[in-house]
Amino acid sequence: MVPIARGTSRDIRVANRFEVLRHIIAGSTVSRQRIAAETGLSLATVSNLIGELLEADVLVEVGFEDSSGGRPRGLVSVNPAGGVLVGVDVAETYVHVELFDTALSLLASVEEELHPEENRPAQVVGHIVSGVRAVLARGGAAPRRILGAGISVPGQVDRGGGVSVFAPNWNWHDIPLRGLLADGLSMPLYLDNPLRAAVVAELWFGAGRGREDVIVLNLGTGVGAGLAFRGSLYRGATNSAGEWGHTTLVLDGRPCHCGGRGCVETYVGAPGIMQHLRELDPDSPMLRAGDQTATIDALAAGVRAGDPVAAKVIGETARYLGVAIANVINLANPEAIVLSSWVAARLGEPLLDEVRAVVSRHALRHPLAAIDITLSELVGDPVSLGAATLALEGFLSAIGTRAAHLHR
Repeated sequence: MVPIARGTSRDIRVANRFEVLRHIIAGSTVSRQRIAAETGLSLATVSNLIGELLEADVLVEVGFEDSSGGRPRGLVSVNPAGGVLVGVDVAETYVHVELFDTALSLLASVEEELHPEENRPAQVVGHIVSGVRAVLARGGAAPRRILGAGISVPGQVDRGGGVSVFAPNWNWHDIPLRGLLADGLSMPLYLDNPLRAAVVAELWFGAGRGREDVIVLNLGTGVGAGLAFRGSLYRGATNSAGEWGHTTLVLDGRPCHCGGRGCVETYVGAPGIMQHLRELDPDSPMLRAGDQTATIDALAAGVRAGDPVAAKVIGETARYLGVAIANVINLANPEAIVLSSWVAARLGEPLLDEVRAVVSRHALRHPLAAIDITLSELVGDPVSLGAATLALEGFLSAIGTRAAHLHR
């Protein structure tokens, strides 16, 4: 059982609403009594929260179950017809869009490639808008049923203002992204970054469920950490917590897009892994110039085939990644660290095994004994799922307010 966060009475009510719905999604069909027992909330509180969710069409009554010696217990489930949610994962090389029902079951998906030269805001916005429209058409979603779209973009994001504050790989500064998107998308828009999206997905559906202190490490073109403490997403004072990829790993090391040198990202992100390969074997057939995905795929295939160069590249990557993870463990003492995103998924168990060995040599004994380092087991794109979950949380937060009525 995850303790409910402290805060204002409204904050507590919203957090309780999230927790109740998480348990209903996990249990598929459950009684109020079971939710009360699992969450530690009173039966009266649970009944009130379920009443709100029924009124908002998020839940539906689905019958009764027998109880021992008492009246039959009413059962509730997520209403699959209650609305749809859009999750958008914007990375440096693609825009991946998924459509979900209210239980976060996947209905449709669309992906558009982003070429290296397509890095201006108008170009990226154009791909997001066309991808969202395409996935809605593919899923046959009526406009009135769209509860919201969660949009994850790389870098630092002001989610309240809807601004991309800094995206170093695109050299974006203070781009009013939500305003640009609103010109083409008529629905509630919730802007955030992949770190927050990935950890929310793990809290609701993955390794974070039932755990309090979880860190999700996104390994892709860019690198970062999604943080959850006491069962809740941790954002920091300016929504920029988790920029672990831009902590210094090597003094005066490789130059980074952020302007620094020796950042974690330059050694364990996809371009950094390509550089390891280039330094070990400049003529390697696994090195596909300008194509990160093909190079990482070739390395993964090489490791499976016993290629010594591929094994050395994975070992070198794990050496840097393991030290960086040990620093996180010593600092934050989490219960679980989850390796997520496309690089982690493609390199998989060979990378994980090497990383665990390095971590065991560098992390302090006591926090190391409590840690579970694992690959994300979420099916599909965890960032799109997390972005849609952020949109669901936005809708749930607005229940009972004028904004909620305007969007129904």
